[in-house]
Amino acid sequence: MSHSMRRRTRRAGLLGLALATALSGCSLMGGTEKHEASGGTDPSAGPDELRGTTVVLATHESFSLPKKLVKAFQEETGITLTVRPSGDAGELTTKLALNADNPFADLAFGVDNTFATRAVEAGVFADTEVDLPASAEKLRLEGKAASQLVPVDQASVCVNVDTAWFADHDQSPPQSFDDLADPAWRDLTAIPAATTSSPGLAFLLATIAEFGEDGWQGYWERLLDNGAKLSSGWSDAYYSDFTGGGEGDRPIVVSYDTSPAFTIDEESGTSTTEALLDTCFRQVEYAGVLAGAKNPAGAARVLEFLLSPEVQAALPEQMYVFPVDDTVKLPADWAAYAKQPSEPLQVSSAEIDENRQKWLTEWTDLTSR
Repeated sequence: MSHSMRRRTRRAGLLGLALATALSGCSLMGGTEKHEASGGTDPSAGPDELRGTTVVLATHESFSLPKKLVKAFQEETGITLTVRPSGDAGELTTKLALNADNPFADLAFGVDNTFATRAVEAGVFADTEVDLPASAEKLRLEGKAASQLVPVDQASVCVNVDTAWFADHDQSPPQSFDDLADPAWRDLTAIPAATTSSPGLAFLLATIAEFGEDGWQGYWERLLDNGAKLSSGWSDAYYSDFTGGGEGDRPIVVSYDTSPAFTIDEESGTSTTEALLDTCFRQVEYAGVLAGAKNPAGAARVLEFLLSPEVQAALPEQMYVFPVDDTVKLPADWAAYAKQPSEPLQVSSAEIDENRQKWLTEWTDLTSR
């Protein structure tokens, strides 16, 4: 590519970067803590009673907050915050469900709307009252999940196009799902697999929302016949196959609405990629206090911390996601290029939970032919 691109890579929960780590029980501030050390804590405990206690946070491996914010929280509250990574969102949910009767943490962050109902039905979370930013109310889940899980961040999975590549090749980029299956854009699309990638699953759900229960299979047949390439995860699709993210040869990729904020041309100062906002499926990441937590009061205090203006403002560049508090000022590149869909495609969490395995089985059958 003729453009000199500024590539900025962050640890990103909704971008699915697989960060290898052996620190399964590490504190954000260094060292290790055992969950047993926190002891039992009265749910109504006040600030003084929380000093000297430990809160264990189970999360996905891509969770990341600025150390200075965590340090300030620990100094203010006297709480030691210990982070226990547990794979991606699906692995985290499975582990939480399997240990619902004997939780290994006090709260969890990173269960998204594609897995939330599964965790709630397994009895993973307890009812918790936490004040939400006004803009986060619309992101609450349905039913009993609404009193157990609080939204912390969001981003939408969308088709992204390398606008610079299309300009260089004097070709128009696609605008819709149907365009991806049109011979005019043959062999140009890269997609992470639905069975091994959170963005891949979200894209599958977007096609189900767009084409319906009886139509999405036919669409995928057309998509594959038109040369769409599947990869095991987002990073392979974006950095290996996508022209706008690496040295690939495909200018169309399934990524996020946040991605164009990270493909800024150094010379022009503008983004060289664009998200197609009519193809987006919104993912929301939630946090909640675990049923049977040893330190539920401390866990609730951490929930408040995750929703604080300081943490919300840190999320875009720290984890590639939008804050749920829309009063937070976004970084300049985000304000200019990370455009959100006004009407993202939707499938209810209950419907996802009921049909996830069936849909994935059907998708696997289609893509393995």
